[in-house]
Amino acid sequence: MNAVEAARLDRAAFAVDSLDDDAHEREYRLSKTPGQRMEALELMRQIIYGYDPATTRLQRVLEVVELE
Repeated sequence: MNAVEAARLDRAAFAVDSLDDDAHEREYRLSKTPGQRMEALELMRQIIYGYDPATTRLQRVLEVVELE
């Protein structure tokens, strides 16, 4: 199970705020450690761009050289 599948929405904790008021969002983000913020950023990246473990590695390049 990857991080996207493991993330669940807690429907019990729900609040509606104005899009103009960033104070609550900023306060919440600053209360988290830098590591937790990076994990949240990575989760958002995986949700937006998708996550495929097969493409997370570098591709190998094979070149055949003839010996003289």
